[in-house]
Amino acid sequence: MSVPASPVQAFPDYRVTSLIVACAIFMEQMDATVLATALPTMARDFHVTAPSMSIAITSYLLMLAVLIPASGAMADRFGVKRVFSASIGVFVAGSILCAWTSSLPFMVAARLLQGAGGAMMAPIGRLILLRMVDRRNLVSAMSWSLVPAFLGPLIGPPLGGFIVTYLDWRWIFYLNVPIGLLGFVLVRRLIPEIPNESAPARFDFLGFALCGIALGCLLFGFETIGQNTALLSAIALFTVGSLAGAGYLWHARQHPAPLVDLSLLKIDSFRLSVISGSLMRVTQGAQPFLLPLMFQIGFGLSAMRSGQLILATSLGALLMRTATPRLLRLVGFRRGMVVNGVLSSLGYAVCAFFRPDWPFGLMFALLVCCGAFMSFQFGAYNTVAYEAVPSSRMSAASSLYTTLQQLMLSVGVCSGALILKLSMGFEHHAEPRIMDFSIAFLLVSLISLSSTRWHVAFAPNAGHELSGHRAKTAP
Repeated sequence: MSVPASPVQAFPDYRVTSLIVACAIFMEQMDATVLATALPTMARDFHVTAPSMSIAITSYLLMLAVLIPASGAMADRFGVKRVFSASIGVFVAGSILCAWTSSLPFMVAARLLQGAGGAMMAPIGRLILLRMVDRRNLVSAMSWSLVPAFLGPLIGPPLGGFIVTYLDWRWIFYLNVPIGLLGFVLVRRLIPEIPNESAPARFDFLGFALCGIALGCLLFGFETIGQNTALLSAIALFTVGSLAGAGYLWHARQHPAPLVDLSLLKIDSFRLSVISGSLMRVTQGAQPFLLPLMFQIGFGLSAMRSGQLILATSLGALLMRTATPRLLRLVGFRRGMVVNGVLSSLGYAVCAFFRPDWPFGLMFALLVCCGAFMSFQFGAYNTVAYEAVPSSRMSAASSLYTTLQQLMLSVGVCSGALILKLSMGFEHHAEPRIMDFSIAFLLVSLISLSSTRWHVAFAPNAGHELSGHRAKTAP
């Protein structure tokens, strides 16, 4: 008697699936890096200071942090394929509005809509891979999905410099239209419907409201301090955000199926990945904000030349991405994250010592190393986090992990802007100088360096089934 084929066997090859998912991530990552290169030019058009443009980045990241918690519940209720393709459409619509903007407030509103689409792309893309790919192929699938995703940051900086120099910065957002349409078609044609393993729980509206208020108020409070606006407003935002956060913690303990399932933090590998990855992402979030400003304002480089330098980090990430599975198999997750975590932090600390008279090639080579170290680190986090998560809880785990990931990237941008503002205020000058950027890079690098404590806490054999590494056991 023949056995019916498993639904998983009908899925396309995991490499094809990974590349389709990466198409959406490519668009999102390219948009972010092109925008970072254009911030000084946009600041002049909007008649604001360059550090004030940080809100154009944080407003997008804010919407990600607010809506990502609902991504898993949305996917379970309406279908992974449907929500993923709809998110691409919303992102493209927001991009078109960004291109039409004529002021910073309008830009913030358009970026919020763009973020509403982007909020679903990364977590649901990861969820597609987690549900469709065998565990033995998961490290490879994650690497395949992030290779095109790293092409976005690779192409973005020089493309942004070219657009700002020879065209209009609005073309930055028009570029998303053809890429988004291609991604939408590929998802609808090639990604199959992925059945849920259990019936979706009722949507946690109270949890969504409390979580959104908490994240929104805390991030905007941080941004308010960074913009040197009313201190009382920042205190009020922090107070409301803290109260809403405390309310959500109480609510999550009482609710049978909370929007953000904090009980997942009881899983060691997931909890340690969340904590150490969050600290590391503060530095990663500050980097694309600080580097373009330092090169263009501090060093006086053109947008084109600045974009060529920033390209180096993406090139390093792309080169490391293909080697990550082999390195993890060789050294294992724990040892790799401990050693490489220190190298990642020290790499960005070196940026504090960059000066205009440094050789272009030397700065480019150092930034390639920075990108390679960070690429390995996040590749390890993104895989080992799900090692012990049951398949029935993958949606909740993906939502929680991606929410905290985007939250800490936002904190990184806000931290970079805040440190610049404080340093400028201490020295009483209107525009950031080289020393201000040096201080910012050193401080944010110390934050990521503190993650070493959590890397050491991983079990020696953490993720061995995923990487193929076999740790030596004591006799």
